[in-house]
Amino acid sequence: MALPAPPPPDVSHGSTASRDDLEVPVGLRIAAAWGWRILILGIIAFYALKLVNVLSHVIIPLVIAMLLSALLGSFVGVLARYLPRSLATAIVVLLGIAAVGGVLTIVVNQFIDKIPDVADNTTKGINELREWLKTGPLGLSNDQLQAFGDQIQTWLTENRDSLTDSALTTASTTAEVLTGFFLVLFSLFFFLRDGRIIWRFFVGIMPPATREAVDHSGRAAWGTLVSYVRATVLVAFIDAFGIGIGLWVLKVPLALPLALLVFLFAFIPIIGATVSGAVAILIAGVNNGWVTALIVLAIVIGVQQLEGHVLQPVIMGKAVAIHPLAVIAAIAGGLVLAGIIGALVAVPMVAMFNTGVRALISRRKQVEALLLEDSAEQETQTASA
Repeated sequence: MALPAPPPPDVSHGSTASRDDLEVPVGLRIAAAWGWRILILGIIAFYALKLVNVLSHVIIPLVIAMLLSALLGSFVGVLARYLPRSLATAIVVLLGIAAVGGVLTIVVNQFIDKIPDVADNTTKGINELREWLKTGPLGLSNDQLQAFGDQIQTWLTENRDSLTDSALTTASTTAEVLTGFFLVLFSLFFFLRDGRIIWRFFVGIMPPATREAVDHSGRAAWGTLVSYVRATVLVAFIDAFGIGIGLWVLKVPLALPLALLVFLFAFIPIIGATVSGAVAILIAGVNNGWVTALIVLAIVIGVQQLEGHVLQPVIMGKAVAIHPLAVIAAIAGGLVLAGIIGALVAVPMVAMFNTGVRALISRRKQVEALLLEDSAEQETQTASA
């Protein structure tokens, strides 16, 4: 049986605006209601991003410290069973600095030893490329090659001022890097030592009705961040080890620095592996020939396929799975806001946000189910009474 149509709204005592609203189609009224709300949210998001951009020199070190605390927190927890927490935190931070410093020292020394040979081989490779352009399928003449070189020289001359300005800002950039480094260390120490206290304080300043939900969502998001960072470090190490061994076996120069480059760029999903692999292939081609370059290309593709189809799903699991479109959008936004560092931290932040929102939705559904269950029980008790 068809339901009766709802009665028209009573506007006999309403205002003129209410009568005028009836002349506007319902769809347009709904669209307008959604539109101004979305516009306000867009304005808030725009100015929030501008604020993040202005404070990037403070926010980025804090985010990096948070990522490092997610990685090192378990080590502090183990040592804190036998030592005071402050001492355990200091030991972990100092050992981390020593490990990073030792690796960088080895890499820099190898780079200094190998760079003259690489420079000579690069010059030789450029000369061979020039000869191939002349004698190969393109058949370029000396005049065409000279014109191309003149164009490069003209570009360098025209952009000399901007290049000089960039060089002059090296001192200020170094000061910013040092400031950010010490801010990371300072924040990392207190995140590792007082992270739970800081979180309880943050939850305590929330409205009482939202504290339990905020605490539940935040803990779920933090668990995702810990899983993401640990899994990413493991995957990056496996990538660097596999490609580094391949470069070492093929006697490609700068194998260790290239492996470190692969490790660092592995923290940027999708884009990082492509860039670091391209650098390794280029150096192999220039110094060892195109056959070695093809072998390195096969190694890079094989490692990336292993990472994408085996390591990522098994190690990270579905808890931190993010759609590729969200990953690309996050990386692009991070690059715009804070360059390479922004691209590094964008994806784990999106993973945290994704898990936090899902935890809130899941908790709300559980609360609603409990309320319905209680209501059904009360109705049953009333009926039986």
